[in-house]
Amino acid sequence: MKNLFALVLFTLSVFPNSSRAQAPVGERMLESYFATRTAEIRANCLAPFRSLDSWKAAKPTLKKQLREMLGLDPWPERSSLQAVTTGILDQADIRVEKLHFQSLPGLYVTANLYLPKQIAAPLPTILYVCGHAIAKDGNRSFGNKAAYQHHGIWFAQHGYACLIIDTIHRGEIEGIHHGTYQYGMWWWNSRGYSSAGIEAWNSIRALDYLETRSEVDPNRIGITGRSGGGIYSWWAAALDERIKVAVPVAGMTDLQNQVVDDVVDGHCDCMFMVNTYRWDYPQVAALLAPRPLLIANSDKDSIFPLDGVVRLHSKVRDIYQLYDAEDHLGLLITEGPHKDTQDLQVPTFRWFNRFLKSKHAPISKPATKWFPNKALAVFESIPETEINRSIQETFVPRAPEPQIPENTTEWQSMTRTWLQELREKSFRSWPALEQSPVSRKVLSHRIQGGKLEHYAVTVQQRVQLPMYVYLPDRTDLVEKLELEVLDETNGETFHAKFKAAIQSRSIPSFLMNRSTNTAYAWIAPRGIGPTAWNNDAKRQTQVRRRFMLLGETLDSIRVFDIIRSTQSASKLSSLGRTKITLKAQGTMGVNALYASLFLKSITGLELTELPPSHRPGPDYLNVSRIWSLPQALAASLENRSIILTQTPLGLTEFAKRVQEALGWDSTLAVN
Repeated sequence: MKNLFALVLFTLSVFPNSSRAQAPVGERMLESYFATRTAEIRANCLAPFRSLDSWKAAKPTLKKQLREMLGLDPWPERSSLQAVTTGILDQADIRVEKLHFQSLPGLYVTANLYLPKQIAAPLPTILYVCGHAIAKDGNRSFGNKAAYQHHGIWFAQHGYACLIIDTIHRGEIEGIHHGTYQYGMWWWNSRGYSSAGIEAWNSIRALDYLETRSEVDPNRIGITGRSGGGIYSWWAAALDERIKVAVPVAGMTDLQNQVVDDVVDGHCDCMFMVNTYRWDYPQVAALLAPRPLLIANSDKDSIFPLDGVVRLHSKVRDIYQLYDAEDHLGLLITEGPHKDTQDLQVPTFRWFNRFLKSKHAPISKPATKWFPNKALAVFESIPETEINRSIQETFVPRAPEPQIPENTTEWQSMTRTWLQELREKSFRSWPALEQSPVSRKVLSHRIQGGKLEHYAVTVQQRVQLPMYVYLPDRTDLVEKLELEVLDETNGETFHAKFKAAIQSRSIPSFLMNRSTNTAYAWIAPRGIGPTAWNNDAKRQTQVRRRFMLLGETLDSIRVFDIIRSTQSASKLSSLGRTKITLKAQGTMGVNALYASLFLKSITGLELTELPPSHRPGPDYLNVSRIWSLPQALAASLENRSIILTQTPLGLTEFAKRVQEALGWDSTLAVN
């Protein structure tokens, strides 16, 4: 009874103010973690820039980082646009060209170009980028450009050229935006791909197209759009200074809303870059300074809440103040929900008139739709050469296949580069690894031949994880610590067995085959066993997306948990310099493999049922742009022995070739 009471105290000490079941405890730990990490990023957002010189000096690096986080560094090749006009609509005082161009070979952008019929000189021009509107008849999509036609009509009626481009997701050729949100394509994170990048690229190539048109004044180009189009306005204008004026409508808020307030749950993947450098969104917006920028939103917009929009504007205003250009920054708040209202449209039109035409007259004519959706379609049939529906497979290239090193010096240079890139691009969010974690023994229970101990390991601020340990009576004879990483398949079961063991004098089943010269430990990364959170599938998806918004993934932070827990286990005073073998299976096996890359104290790995690549998991940001899973295996093998069970064909080939070329005496056994 005394030991059972100690276990209860352990749970309460790890998760204070909790008397409920374990899953809600895990939820509270998770929410506390998200709030803490979000606050860190928010506090750092734009904080270093207290002078215009410091901002200007940093801006090129920031733009390069944004390009990278959108999968655009290096820039894709600016291939021939292959622009084709497929039809023209004439009505009243405007005409509409139905056209397409290729932003990459086979990547079709369908568009409508609205022009006044009478053109005396090159026109101020608007690139209108669409939100997630649906314009379909059965399975035939006419493109979301048809749903936003009233904007193009208004601009053409008032002396502008206006190009409205379809998105990948709901264009005439319907590709995928919702890779992580809907389809479980977590490998997008590993690839460093977001559908935000493809929309940014198509917008930039649309500017290239506009520059080919004699009707367009290239020095007077603005951009606008709402919802998804709002965020594409931010991406394109931040990266391309050919855009002179911007009005993003209901397209951005801050991480506080997205992560802490759960707004991410309602958003498409195209709203987010792969947040490698751990930005808050005002930093994207600030890249537009000092160009004229009107931030427009409604006060009851549930997916772009007002408080976050106001916070974003406040931080961006600081940068405009450095330029002494506050008159170029506006904040428009209208009454209403997330909807394309006239209250939002009219000030948008006035902003463009002011900065692209130096005109301040009132707006007297509303924006109205004229054409049936079908009339604005570009294609009669979808081209067979299109890659729109598969662009996520190729847009961000994988790392090239490595060569077998000729000598140890070459190999050490290769691995040093890879590990540095991993630390910067995949595991950037980790706190420092050098300082030993704090662990506290909360339970010790004797059984025949030894004792069970239960520790609370503080791996990170507000994150304590359990570690279970078995020590034989003769610790002076211990030669090996076998440390098993629990996962979703066995974490909860093991915790239950451990609870049962402390109430019984018998040897628990998980110690039936123990060795007298071996100590055993079991660790549960966050979300496993006692710290598990809601396992509803939709909830799990949104939790994983929130990790990505903070510049990490659930798996990358679990690698950190394994490292810190292993460090804690290695510091057990009774074990001294005991050799450590790490055991894990499946996705958690890969996490253990990666932990070994950063911990020399691990002398052996026993891994079961590893996946063949990072595509089925686990996902770490950008990892496939750096190297492959076979390379990770080779890098780990250099310093330790590895036993693999039920291993996919081909996973070990590279490691074996490197081992042979360099004459390593480490063991790679495949069962």
